[in-house]
Amino acid sequence: MRPRPGEVLHFSEDPAIRIFRPQLAPTSAKTTPYVWAVGHDRAPDYWFPRQCPRAMAWEGPGTTATDLSRIIGDGCGTRVHAIEYGWLETVRTVELYAYRLPAEPFEQADAAFVATTVVEPLGPPERVGDLFELHAEAGIQLRVLPRLHEFWDAVTASTLEFSGIRLRNAVAR
Repeated sequence: MRPRPGEVLHFSEDPAIRIFRPQLAPTSAKTTPYVWAVGHDRAPDYWFPRQCPRAMAWEGPGTTATDLSRIIGDGCGTRVHAIEYGWLETVRTVELYAYRLPAEPFEQADAAFVATTVVEPLGPPERVGDLFELHAEAGIQLRVLPRLHEFWDAVTASTLEFSGIRLRNAVAR
């Protein structure tokens, strides 16, 4: 589930969104309301239930072979996503939808795309389907851990590229 050329995606558990209005994200350091979306490379970051904490790491231009082997694993590809066991059933059963949005009103903002105007989807939302299958098809390792924090500490101290989403929902240290 990736955007086509000229599109960005917005993932949601709500299949009834008809129009996207700019909003101020409660956790954002930004003070401007936005419509948020993602492009091709960061779409996999959102193949999860919205509130699910996840830690993601992937090979980047400065990644050492040692860190790739130590964190992702020999023969395990170039990207890993990690969740906690407590979220396993929710990941298995969530009904997740992707909204295809026109790319032209959006501007790149770090890893996301943002628009300051109302945006209408290009069509009805598409059910994303089996999130495990989606990861497998994309060659992304999906790791299930008792707790994310130790993994996150190792990732952020490494030479890998990384992203953490909803980590405040992870099991406490």
